[in-house]
Amino acid sequence: MLATYRPIFSLLRGTAFLLAASGLHNLLLPLRGQAEGFSTFALGLLGTAWAGGFVAGCILAPRLVRRVGHVRAFGTFAASAAIIVLFTGLFINETAWILSRICTGFVMAGAFMVIESWLNEKATNENRGTVFGLYMMVTYASIMAGQMVVAAFDVRQSSLFMVSGILFCCSLIPTAVSTAVTPRPLEDVSLDLRGLFANSPVAFVACLLIGVANGAWGTLGPVYGARIGITTAEIALMMSLVVIAGAAIQMPAGRLSDKTDRRFILAGAGFLGALIAVLIFFVEPRSGSAVIGMAACYGAMAYIMYSLAVAHANDHADTSDFVKISGGLLLLYGFGTMIGPLLGSVLMARMRPEALFLATALPHFLLGCYTMLRVSQRAAVAPENKEAFNALPSERALTPQAVLLDPRGPDDPDEPASSDEDVSDEEKEPELTPAS
Repeated sequence: MLATYRPIFSLLRGTAFLLAASGLHNLLLPLRGQAEGFSTFALGLLGTAWAGGFVAGCILAPRLVRRVGHVRAFGTFAASAAIIVLFTGLFINETAWILSRICTGFVMAGAFMVIESWLNEKATNENRGTVFGLYMMVTYASIMAGQMVVAAFDVRQSSLFMVSGILFCCSLIPTAVSTAVTPRPLEDVSLDLRGLFANSPVAFVACLLIGVANGAWGTLGPVYGARIGITTAEIALMMSLVVIAGAAIQMPAGRLSDKTDRRFILAGAGFLGALIAVLIFFVEPRSGSAVIGMAACYGAMAYIMYSLAVAHANDHADTSDFVKISGGLLLLYGFGTMIGPLLGSVLMARMRPEALFLATALPHFLLGCYTMLRVSQRAAVAPENKEAFNALPSERALTPQAVLLDPRGPDDPDEPASSDEDVSDEEKEPELTPAS
């Protein structure tokens, strides 16, 4: 049993280091930028730049991987991420950080795609659900661990940039010494907006609006915490528990959506998320425990919506279109995350820190209204014709390649893995041997 999963554990170790480094750096930059007096708009642009680079990486990275191979490509991505982290620690400048975030988003998308395709290569139709579940566990645990590291250091010092760089370098080791078979080439990613909307208008609009809300919170949540005066440790815990709360409630909400019209559950989550956000805006909590508790309640609603929207889209899609639909919705979500930080930064600059929640309440409220409008215009899918709900990892660590790992993906046991005969001499990767 363990021998079957040993190659996967090696790859997951690299994933854990990569996600821990990413979680640490993503939290560190807004906190350090806030401490350095960066403008709210510049802090919002950090999130927009990262999202733009990530979407570009999802589209362009497969070409680079096919040219140089998975091992060299992953080494390039991880090493580049480490260089960028150390660069941001050396040069504390708004413009430099915004430009570097574009590069970080690009290389992180490429690194995630390599690992996800490698995991998919090792998974079989019998254990794909287990592999996908392990990937989810590593994703959540590693991001949370990376964020909690912030609490152990002073964000005004350079130590955290060094720690993040070390973690990125550590992510290279398991992949570099792996003897796993070279995965098949990465799938090209395309975005068919007309086809996505025709398949499910609700999922189309929902993924875009969810991206707006989650992009605003993911980028500016630490800034909100710093400006209302809670400690760095409390900010790190708040950001972690928001995502964990969403993960914890995914399966109960998903199973409920299997038994009824998913759109009711999606609309309910949208309205409740908007209500909690507006409540936080008016209550203005200031104690750490109150802020963390209310933010976790918000996250429980905010971070279940994407999985529900994707499941609803797949209810209407043919099995052969699963990868195209899910991958396209993820890119659409990415475009939304480019808008959210800008909206949130403008509201926070003109009002008060809690205005961030108005930037999340608006898209959630619009999502609920549009979903209920569509309920009256399109019949619900019969329960026996639905795809079984499956939870998804954090969207900030998810690329279209991960769709192939999803147990709902198409079965292709007869499709052979790429072999030396299928690859030209220039495209072959070097044979890897264990470290001596």
